[in-house]
Amino acid sequence: MNINSRIGIYPGTFDPITFGHIDIIKRACKIVDRLIIGVAENINKHTTFDTKLRTSMAKNEIKRLGIDVNVVSFNGLLVKFAKEQNASVIIRGLRAVSDFDYEFQMSWVNYKLLPEIETVFLPASEDAQFISSSFVKEIARLGESVSKFVPVGVQKELIDLNRIRSEE
Repeated sequence: MNINSRIGIYPGTFDPITFGHIDIIKRACKIVDRLIIGVAENINKHTTFDTKLRTSMAKNEIKRLGIDVNVVSFNGLLVKFAKEQNASVIIRGLRAVSDFDYEFQMSWVNYKLLPEIETVFLPASEDAQFISSSFVKEIARLGESVSKFVPVGVQKELIDLNRIRSEE
């Protein structure tokens, strides 16, 4: 790899990975030479799936799509992870204006911590604007199909999870 290549990090909890995430991943690949999906082990956010399974689901989907992207889990500060990966860009997806306020504040803090890493915002495409992992999990929990929102492998994990919960 070229030493001057632009490495980007697309971080998130990916709980689970959705078609909205995949849309951002495909588009982010066009603006960086190498993309790393950072699956966050977020201590401030209760996740449905553990980090290992979230990372595995993301890896499986990326592999199925044939996209040359690394998927790595991380814990701690995003900018520290980005620096460890030699990244110069953090990619953030925006679904709605409501996402912008939080993401803008986070980008400012990240800039203050490590100014050599820039944040780039990619707005969700029209088809993915309203897809959220929370909505997907709730729809699945209520027994409805989530095939319009997540890949088949993720659908299976959601079905298995809800089956286990209903047996408890």
